Amino acid sequence: MRSTAIAQARDACNALACLPCVEGGAWALGPPRIRSIGGKNLSRSPVFGSPLFLGFDHLEQMLDRVQKNSEGYPPYNIEQTGDGKLRITLAVAGFSMDDLHITQEDNQLVIRGRQREEGDGRIFIHRGIASRQFQRAFVLAEGIEVEGAWLDNGLLHLDLKRPMPEVRVRSIPITPRGNGPTRPVVNGRAARED
Repeated sequence: MRSTAIAQARDACNALACLPCVEGGAWALGPPRIRSIGGKNLSRSPVFGSPLFLGFDHLEQMLDRVQKNSEGYPPYNIEQTGDGKLRITLAVAGFSMDDLHITQEDNQLVIRGRQREEGDGRIFIHRGIASRQFQRAFVLAEGIEVEGAWLDNGLLHLDLKRPMPEVRVRSIPITPRGNGPTRPVVNGRAARED
């Protein structure tokens, strides 16, 4: 049962040309690995490893924290809805259709969201609902087509399909080294001369 689910997940992920992390259940490419020696994280960037930046550890940690917060928004699911069909669902509560833009350039599907600031003169005592923007990109495998998108109850759904390739059979003639007659090959055998 588990191996079937893993195989289906791998097939769906191959259609999106990303690398799955089946154990963790994550479908997006994760952040680069950080090496750790003695419990202290080493920098991914050679800039912060320079002696000129000695004492700027807090800046590097702040940048890492910002990067981690932005990687997971908006959360999304990828599900297989049929033979050669996928659905990407993003949780975009608070965004209207006018706030969302979906583009496809070559094999890259990009979903952007930007909420408008409401200038109605409201004064907030506490602002716990932040208006934010996002961009989420998916690299699609060759031949994947976006069928459509719709917004329903704060969820943006995108349906994708992979058209089944048409089977083409063609006959390839075999020519002897000399300039003799040719005979086409059908099903792996030379056709008879009648």
